[in-house]
Amino acid sequence: MLGTAVVTVADAHLGAAPHSVTEAFLAFLEQVPDLGDALLINGDLFDFWFAYRHAIPRHGFHVAAALARLRKQVRIAIVGGNHDRWGDTFWQREVGALFDPGELRFHIGKRHTVAVHGDGLTDTRPASRLLNRVLANRATIATFRILHPDLANPLVKLMKPMLNDETKDPELLREAARRQEKWARRRLSVPDVDLVIMAHTHQPALVDVGAGRQYLNPGAWFDGFRYAIATERGAELRQFKP
Repeated sequence: MLGTAVVTVADAHLGAAPHSVTEAFLAFLEQVPDLGDALLINGDLFDFWFAYRHAIPRHGFHVAAALARLRKQVRIAIVGGNHDRWGDTFWQREVGALFDPGELRFHIGKRHTVAVHGDGLTDTRPASRLLNRVLANRATIATFRILHPDLANPLVKLMKPMLNDETKDPELLREAARRQEKWARRRLSVPDVDLVIMAHTHQPALVDVGAGRQYLNPGAWFDGFRYAIATERGAELRQFKP
């Protein structure tokens, strides 16, 4: 069991978002023990994160240190997103968090929960689906690890437009949210899943599908400091007030 009240946050994109977003996130982490007994970070905490064997991106230092301190008070689970799934063993060894680059399954009380960021699951563009497969490939990761970080980061900036998660077109955003909800409903149709938590679209959602089952997307942290709390009885969308 991860916890009985799991604070859920995603899509902070720290490192690209304004410094005020990072400062608010650090203040939020200090409040987490008063909000619940566990924290789930459901992908794209950073706009880019790659944990080398002996180095991490400098923009993540303060956040990683804050998470290590927080882990002494609550359990922490981290799912990788399409911007930061290359955590290697860093989160487990240095922070003590439960980490998976793609999907985590755990219990919130007695509630069977699946947490997945959501990239690559509903995208209709072949190029985007191909890019997600390539970036998750072990050979790609091993090759990237050879590059010096000062060379790797500019390369990542060139590739960012291909991820296509920065659109502001309202209709495209609504369609992405509809596809994601449809995917979550299918996942919830099996007997052993009570709650599906997703992110990626930056669109907050809380949908009851019957029999106590729900689909939850907390929305994007960088957009109004959004988060959610999930318990055995249900979930609630919230916004942090610094």
